[in-house]
Amino acid sequence: MLIIGLDPGLGTTGWGIVAKQGNRLSHIANGQVKTDPKAALAERLVTLDRELADVILHYRPDSGAVEEVFVNMNPQSTLKLGQARGVCLLALARAGLPVAEYATRLVKKAIVGTGGAEKAQVQAMLGVLLPGVKLAGADAADALAVAICHAHLMR
Repeated sequence: MLIIGLDPGLGTTGWGIVAKQGNRLSHIANGQVKTDPKAALAERLVTLDRELADVILHYRPDSGAVEEVFVNMNPQSTLKLGQARGVCLLALARAGLPVAEYATRLVKKAIVGTGGAEKAQVQAMLGVLLPGVKLAGADAADALAVAICHAHLMR
C-alpha cells in the first residue's frame, strides 16, 4: 500500500510517500511544491492543485493524510494556510483516495514518542525509520512524518 502525506503551506507544501507492507515501511519519494509569493492567491492555489495532482497521478497512492492547521498569532496567515490545506484535501479526494487528518502533536508522538518533539528530532527519526532517505526539505520531512503517522494509525 502506498501512502501520501501532505504538510500544507501556501508558500511551500511538502509531500512524502511511503510504502507499507505489513509492519514494514519504505521510502518511495518526497518533495515540495513551492508557489510564487508575488503571484495572486488564486494563482498560487491553482499551482498547488496542479502540482499535487501531478504527484498523485505519477505515484498513484492508495491513501492520503494531511496535517491539521495550527492557529497562528496572525489570522491572515492562518487563513492562507487553511486555504492551502483545503487544496490538499481536495486533491486527494478528487483522486478518490481515503483521506485522514492528523494534529501536529499526534504526528510528532507517532514518530518520536512525544508530541513536543522538535523538527530536528523528527528528521533524525525519519533517518532511523527510513534508512538512507534524502529529504527534499523541512516541509517534505514533515509530510513523510504525516504519512508514517497514518501508516501506524490506519485501520
